[in-house]
Amino acid sequence: MQARVLGAAAGGGFPQWNSNAVGCRRARAGDPHARPRTQASVAISADGDWWFLLNASPDLRQQIEAAPCLHPRRGLRSSPIAGVVLTGGDVDAIAGLLTLRERQPFTIYGTARIHQVLDANPIFEVLARDVVARRCVAVGAPIMLALPDGSPSGLSAELFPVPGKVPLYLEEAAVAPRIIEGEETVGAVISDGNHRIVFIPGCAGMTDALARRLQGADVVLFDGTLWTDDEMLRAGLGGKTGLRMGHMSVSGPDGTLAAFNALDVRRKILLHINNSNPILLDDSPERAAVAAAGWEVAYDGMEVQL
Repeated sequence: MQARVLGAAAGGGFPQWNSNAVGCRRARAGDPHARPRTQASVAISADGDWWFLLNASPDLRQQIEAAPCLHPRRGLRSSPIAGVVLTGGDVDAIAGLLTLRERQPFTIYGTARIHQVLDANPIFEVLARDVVARRCVAVGAPIMLALPDGSPSGLSAELFPVPGKVPLYLEEAAVAPRIIEGEETVGAVISDGNHRIVFIPGCAGMTDALARRLQGADVVLFDGTLWTDDEMLRAGLGGKTGLRMGHMSVSGPDGTLAAFNALDVRRKILLHINNSNPILLDDSPERAAVAAAGWEVAYDGMEVQL
């Protein structure tokens, strides 16, 4: 099984199009310690031939062009992308589906709730239903991922609830959304029968159930959105904490580094990293702290082999 990080940044990417913050300025200037990153998505394959995307970011076209393994190889029109597994309905997880609209067969996998979100927006009907299959996945029930002809891919997927919230555009006006565990925000376990890759780009907190699921994983790609909960408030970049946005912080007593201390995970990788998070800068003290704790920071083009 192999995986390629297509994009490692949170919504808006790095540098974010309208950000003049120091990190974004460094990225635009070509600083080698501030590598640009597109919005979070990962491609996984059992054989190096057919691939499944974990979320479809708004930057998907750019990401495909940057990944030779995703280029057409058969006839005038083709794609090695066999399916897309969705872990939420946020814009940075589903907008890239619109890039895949040229009547190319593949399957969209997601919970019933996420399919309701797609069904409710007619723009997604450009993914012709006689060509693009939509498959509802029950949480906690592993399924085999299929190739476009229906044959097995060699990979299974299991979606499971993690603490999160509804997408921003579905929030009720003037009402702070509750942190819930349901079908709105899920993690994905992808397995070839021998190894497990766990993908959780959004998580509001560690629970006992989540810790048990992560135990013994070969690779975990985990929410690295913010370094501290009040990061954006202190920087003057927004009026919300990380928890209000549905993300736990990397640092602190209730943060990701602390939560994983007692977990046996072979390889730990942070992704979905906001442009305000100093771990994006290779020369920052925060990056050094992450490395000292045994974590890697994802970057576009990063490869994982199992």
